[in-house]
Amino acid sequence: MSEIHMPRLSDTMEEGVISSWVKKVGDKVESGDVLVEIETDKAVMEYEAFDDGYLIKQNVSEGDTVPIGEVIGILGDSPDAVPEESGGGAQPSEDKAEEKAEEPAEEPKAEEPAEDKAETEAAPAPSGSGPADRPRTSPLARRLAKEYGLDINAIQGSGPKGRIVRADIEAAAKEGQPAEEQAPAAPQESKPAAAPAASQSFDDGRDSEELKVSNMRKVIARRLTESKQTVPHFYLRRTIDAEALKAFRTQINGQLADTGVKVSFNDLIVKACATALKLHPAVNSSWVDDKLLQHNRINVGVAVAVDAGLVVPVLHDTDKATLSDISTNTRELAGKARDGKLKPQEMSGGTFSVSNLGMFGVDSFSAVINPPEAAILAVGAMRQEPVVVDGEVEVRNRISVELSVDHRAVDGAVGAAFLKELAEILEQPMRIIL
Repeated sequence: MSEIHMPRLSDTMEEGVISSWVKKVGDKVESGDVLVEIETDKAVMEYEAFDDGYLIKQNVSEGDTVPIGEVIGILGDSPDAVPEESGGGAQPSEDKAEEKAEEPAEEPKAEEPAEDKAETEAAPAPSGSGPADRPRTSPLARRLAKEYGLDINAIQGSGPKGRIVRADIEAAAKEGQPAEEQAPAAPQESKPAAAPAASQSFDDGRDSEELKVSNMRKVIARRLTESKQTVPHFYLRRTIDAEALKAFRTQINGQLADTGVKVSFNDLIVKACATALKLHPAVNSSWVDDKLLQHNRINVGVAVAVDAGLVVPVLHDTDKATLSDISTNTRELAGKARDGKLKPQEMSGGTFSVSNLGMFGVDSFSAVINPPEAAILAVGAMRQEPVVVDGEVEVRNRISVELSVDHRAVDGAVGAAFLKELAEILEQPMRIIL
């Protein structure tokens, strides 16, 4: 018998959400089989079994949030170890306690004296305080009801024995009515209409709607807040002449035409960053727990926008990769990111990042550092601009880049030297492949 623990599927993960159980209780499991899909702060990932056996218990239900290391299930050696009452899914212990409290007592009680019974019948029952007044719910349903501002006591459950599940909460929220209106209202004495509270009567004119926040979005918000609050950013800006870079890309893609590989400007910039980092290793560093770490490997992360937020897959040993490798790997990782299929190792170990919004027509922007990295390069769109060259005005292609730097790890002069080197490499693009 072996326990299944919530794994750490990314370097920033602190907890995971059980997206769906692939194996059900009683199913045979072989090493390498996908047991469960887990939503992390970056993607929904498949978690595979390391041992053979039978899934005999699911400790947590789908939709539950579980800290790293907590037991989420148990594998047994024999199907005989599957409890008869296990059914097809997990039930948290607190819910079992609630259901046990709600069930009528099996042992008969001695009949109360008539006068005591009369007093008992006459006494009003405390509203909502006893177990009989409490609906069967899952922890996820209670949490969602609180987030949506719904009265869970007024929602009709569709699960076993009327249990309120996630689908019931989401259905009630989609109806757009307060939970009190969904339940049959108890008759009340008519009273003069009271003036509505100021907070309820005031219309700010924004017609707002609260959206469900994904686990990824919560972690993005937390990490970026921590980055801006704890990392002393400084910014270095430079405009690069891209005429030679544009011609170089055309030449490279002409040579790669038969291979089906097409190199983008971003691929060239990523490779140029790796080349510059090799020449300026002080930028390829991290400030962690009052210690300065200089990394021997150059792993450049490429920011990719997905529906749930932003992920940064990592190209390991970018300085050693060819342009065609960078192009192929970047597209493969971006596709996995959008499908939520990135593996933990494909998102870990970054030492520098590139964020490119040029395809959206953004001229320039300031990127937030992705800790524990010491720097990130923000890349804007290529623009044709009038430029003075040898005393004459010419129209040339130019790109604005901005380097965000952690001042704890990198000083201004060091960052400036790196950016100068990077600009020279991009303006003399043969250096990218030399």
